[in-house]
Amino acid sequence: MLPVRGIVAAIALFAADQLSKWAITGPLGIDHLGAAREITGFFALRFVPNVGVSLGLLSADSDASRWALVAMTAVIAAGVAVWMMRERNPADQVALGLVLGGALGNILDRIRFGFVVDFADLHIGDWRPFLVFNVADAAITVGVLVLLVRALLTRDKPQPIVESPHA
Repeated sequence: MLPVRGIVAAIALFAADQLSKWAITGPLGIDHLGAAREITGFFALRFVPNVGVSLGLLSADSDASRWALVAMTAVIAAGVAVWMMRERNPADQVALGLVLGGALGNILDRIRFGFVVDFADLHIGDWRPFLVFNVADAAITVGVLVLLVRALLTRDKPQPIVESPHA
């Protein structure tokens, strides 16, 4: 049986991610380094081309490293897709769909542009406790947190022990 909830979550998240990046870099014109628009005292839209992965790790500043990063993240996304297809728990299916949709959105950016478009900048004055991120990054984080919380805090109900009449 197909994990419909997970597939819908992945497609919806992928679409929301790509639409948000298009809106930021297209109609809003926040499309070059230094371009920003302050929305509130703690949130700005700021263009940041991310050539690495989270926390600036695995910087892909050459074509070879860019494509290696695309391949590595595609393998991880494929693993998440297989897991989602096998998963029977609806909440886990949705969480995996969020991770998959986010990963695919960032992979498409890296293929198209050579970097991932990040734009969400949460800050307190000049203090920026978070890296600039995007919808895909947020969904991946939420999906992983849901999976971790469910794995750590929920337990499957024990199966009743049925004694064999031949024992």
